[in-house]
Amino acid sequence: MKRLLIVAHAPSPNTRRLREAAERGARHPDIEDVEVVVRPPLEAGPEDVRACDAILLGTTENLGYMSGALKDFFDRCYYPLLEETQGLPCALYIRAGHDGTGTRRAVEGIVTGLRWKWVQEPLTLRGEWQDDFIDQAEELGLYLAAGLDGGIL
Repeated sequence: MKRLLIVAHAPSPNTRRLREAAERGARHPDIEDVEVVVRPPLEAGPEDVRACDAILLGTTENLGYMSGALKDFFDRCYYPLLEETQGLPCALYIRAGHDGTGTRRAVEGIVTGLRWKWVQEPLTLRGEWQDDFIDQAEELGLYLAAGLDGGIL
């Protein structure tokens, strides 16, 4: 059984909907051999990352940067994981009120340092809320879980 870890900051009803959609996609009934674990960034730690086979990160854009909660997760996990999780498949979604560029750049810098492997371009959900954001987050969760289930990731 493979494990997908979703670490997503969800401080509002809409960001909770995104996290739930990613989880729903990852738990698609056709995916049989993937366990999905969801943790808020302030509750996730190095042991959660060590125990997973892929990670999906979710964050809001806060003042042109990632959420403080996701930054705290990275601050606590970076050095303990630096030599242990190289090559970990990862993906990211950003709920950006503006353009998400600074947020993406910050997360990409940390992921590059950890030597995790991007399995697709980060998903940036920009501007005013759109219900289509839910479908995109669900598809992202499904993609990661299906990749694990099929032995692609």
